[in-house]
Amino acid sequence: MNALLPAVFGALTVLGIIGAGLALRPYTPAPKAPRVTSPLQRRLTGLSPRSRVALAVSLGAGVLLALLTGWLAAVVILPAAALGLPYLLSAPPAEARIRRVEAMEEWTRSLAGVLGAGVGIEQALTATLRSTPEPIKPEVTALVARLRARWDTEVALRSFADDLDDVTGDLVAANLILAARRRNRSLASVLQGVAESVAEDVASRRRVEAGRAKPRGSARLVTAFSLVVLLILAFTGDYIAPYRTGVGQIVLVFLLVAYAAGLLWMRKMAEGKPLPRFLGPDARAGAR
Repeated sequence: MNALLPAVFGALTVLGIIGAGLALRPYTPAPKAPRVTSPLQRRLTGLSPRSRVALAVSLGAGVLLALLTGWLAAVVILPAAALGLPYLLSAPPAEARIRRVEAMEEWTRSLAGVLGAGVGIEQALTATLRSTPEPIKPEVTALVARLRARWDTEVALRSFADDLDDVTGDLVAANLILAARRRNRSLASVLQGVAESVAEDVASRRRVEAGRAKPRGSARLVTAFSLVVLLILAFTGDYIAPYRTGVGQIVLVFLLVAYAAGLLWMRKMAEGKPLPRFLGPDARAGAR
């Protein structure tokens, strides 16, 4: 017994020394494996809070309707309608693009007025920063910051065109680049002409958008009328009785998907395609 106690104490001492050494050793956590998320998870995490609430409410309503009436397709139809119809029936983001082009026209006129006073291009670009319209103010702010950081004027203007990412921005930047190369005094009149052509472009885009708004309004009216009629028939008649069966619900889902595909096709046609740019890396790569 007397010989056992020193052995135990010696073993505990050795274990304590080993533990202290391990505790003092610097610890580097192992890198975590990247989480693999599915496309559905990425789409759901990108939803706005309002869309998430609409999805949760519609999903709950679909489950409740399926339990009460046996319409299992409601679990799929109601959430899909809550998320899809606002997108399919809303206007494409053409209005935001038009406002950006209109802001370019206003900024170009302001720049032409400042250049008419006889100042240089760099000073004129800096002077227009305060009066720049909001839709393009971040891009003009970045341009002025590059000029203040002693960037080459042409390089800064090409980066400005890439920031705008629009053929109208390329037109304005191209005229400024030519003027920066030649340092001519006729840039003010040239920019006035550019501003007038941009104003005509804005007017034509608004006319086109007004024409595209008419079929969108008709589609909203037809969709709302169809939904009202289907709800009335569902509670007052036997018209949709064949769709209560399993095969009928599959056919119903197929018909609704076809209708949604028609709305999506109409939206894609109304969006249009932007005109190709003639400045930037893509244009330079195509010219080679």
